[in-house]
Amino acid sequence: MSPAEAPVAEGDGPVRPSGLLDVLNVASVVLDDAGRVVLWSPQAEELFGYSAQEALGQYAARLMVHDQHVQLVGKLFADVMRTGQSWAGAFPIRVKDGSTRLVEFRNMRLMDDRGDVYALGLAADRSTVRRLEQDVALSERIVQQSPIGLAVWDTDLRFVSVNPALAKINGVPAADHTGRTIREVMPLLDSDALERTARQVLETGLPLVDQFTVGRTPADPDRDHAWSVSMYRLEDAMKTVFGVAASIVDVTEQYRAGVEAEAARRRLALIADASAKIGTTLELDRTACELADVAVPELADVAAVDLLDAVVEGRPSTLGPSEPAMIRALAVRAEHDADAVRAADPPGQLALYAPDRLVTECVRTGSPVVVPHVKDDDLPRIARSPEAAVLLGRAGLHSYLAVPLIARGEVLGALDLKRTCNPAPFDEDDVVLARELAARAAVQIDNARWYQNARNTAVTLQRSLLPTHPPVTRGLEVASRYQPAGAAGEVGGDWFDVIPLDGGKTALVVGDVMGSGISAAATMGRLRTATATLAALDLDPALLLEHLDKITSDLDHSIATCVYAVHDPQLRQCRIANAGHLPPARVRAGHPAELLDLPTGVPLGVGAVGGVAFSTTTVGFGPGDELVFYTDGLVETRRHSLDERLDAMLALLDDPMRPLEEVCDLLLRRLHHPDNHDDVALLIARAQALD
Repeated sequence: MSPAEAPVAEGDGPVRPSGLLDVLNVASVVLDDAGRVVLWSPQAEELFGYSAQEALGQYAARLMVHDQHVQLVGKLFADVMRTGQSWAGAFPIRVKDGSTRLVEFRNMRLMDDRGDVYALGLAADRSTVRRLEQDVALSERIVQQSPIGLAVWDTDLRFVSVNPALAKINGVPAADHTGRTIREVMPLLDSDALERTARQVLETGLPLVDQFTVGRTPADPDRDHAWSVSMYRLEDAMKTVFGVAASIVDVTEQYRAGVEAEAARRRLALIADASAKIGTTLELDRTACELADVAVPELADVAAVDLLDAVVEGRPSTLGPSEPAMIRALAVRAEHDADAVRAADPPGQLALYAPDRLVTECVRTGSPVVVPHVKDDDLPRIARSPEAAVLLGRAGLHSYLAVPLIARGEVLGALDLKRTCNPAPFDEDDVVLARELAARAAVQIDNARWYQNARNTAVTLQRSLLPTHPPVTRGLEVASRYQPAGAAGEVGGDWFDVIPLDGGKTALVVGDVMGSGISAAATMGRLRTATATLAALDLDPALLLEHLDKITSDLDHSIATCVYAVHDPQLRQCRIANAGHLPPARVRAGHPAELLDLPTGVPLGVGAVGGVAFSTTTVGFGPGDELVFYTDGLVETRRHSLDERLDAMLALLDDPMRPLEEVCDLLLRRLHHPDNHDDVALLIARAQALD
């Protein structure tokens, strides 16, 4: 081991040199009381250029001082030797090669055990000293003025120093850090993780860059902050380990922006999920369960979907200020807690909620009700009964939110949300998200409700009168005829309808129930009512036929054919779906009349058994174009093939400018034979230019 590497005893044990003297390269010179050199260090030889042999015994002033400074140096030397007071300063020195070097000196008097007096001179190159001073001063300014928090821990991971920025971040004065551990200074942080990381850096020497950590400090104990922490091991030039240095950057704004962006992404994903999963059928209970499933666990730990009983029964749902709410539970979903499930109303059960209950307030006002922090005295206003309040308290309910289910301006019920495991209270973002989910689901629930009512109506309907003259609709001129089979008073199963829809659109329907007499007429009335109800939902034609098919399957094994079309005057087109019916004819100026090439589909009442789906075809339908819908009673006879009869019909549609009423009369007069015992429904629509 070289002398430079040998440890020196200090304090509790040996330590390695700091290297500072090596950086300064301090030279040592000892003079006797006459000013002659008696000791000369190797550093002096390097600094002044004279070897020990050349310097020892020489008068130092004559050897190293320019002539004009000899007198001054003599006086300074005499003062030090006489008074014993040291002198420090910079002085120009003549080195061996004749050049001048500015040297920083510190001179002091020495005395040995015999009373002899000597002068010790410590010297270093002034430029080196100044550079080191500047480095130290610059480092000090950087540390003190840095907006980044800086800290140094010793090898026991106790604070040695912190800069003002870190003291502000931590909310603890810099002096109160010294000698304390991370846990002692910042008990609200995950200090164990930070100390483990610092210990790893200390032991391995591998730096840590940009470790993300979240927590709270005394500076802001009520809110989470985020920091980017970097650590590295502190060593001197001799590889002596002093401890660990750390830089801490507050990245709270970026963290919160990231959290908000992630929350927004999750909200969008939840809404997209809801759009895909809610309303897969027109079953009311199933739709409510789908809403509850989407809400848990992303939005709440417990979700319940409740409808006003009046809404389910099809009655008005307005509540007065002191009126209780009769609630019918449709679905309950919980992530974990059984007590929370038992506290909710079982699906299918009716419960009377007093006027002061929060869910009653929600459905009465049509506005969300939120209790971010539920207290014990809030539980009776949330629960359906005192027993349920006890269960909710046991489940740990700490935040509550109810949002109304509103569709087409009517409050249907409420989406009831509770948090028991998720520690975060419901906030404004949660309210916005819950309202969005409720709004989307309410439309599907309302569709299911109307579909269910339509189905019930179709099952119980005894007879439906034939439609009167079709209503005037935007963008269409319409004419129609109905010719009963046989006697004029006999009612069959053919029907047509013209149904105004939202957005200026119009639904055109022609159908034929197989059979005749009272049974066919009753079935026709049911299907016509169901079609009108489903049309109000603005369903795709193929989807409407699918629902109509299910209804038909439940009507005593009835079978019917149907063509359903939706005219859009803005797009100048019709979307048409066919359920086993004869195709409509299209008449256009400059073109021969033609039968539309549509997928035939299967008759209603057969598709649910065979599993065959319907399809929608879009055809152009501009101003002046005509569509002719008809039932088979118009063209079928026992003596002619169907193709012959269809060709005959197309031949009669030779004048697109003929008035529609005349066209109806012409077709009936020329095609319907008196011996045909099937009734006829005929509907002709001509597109008109919009004003």
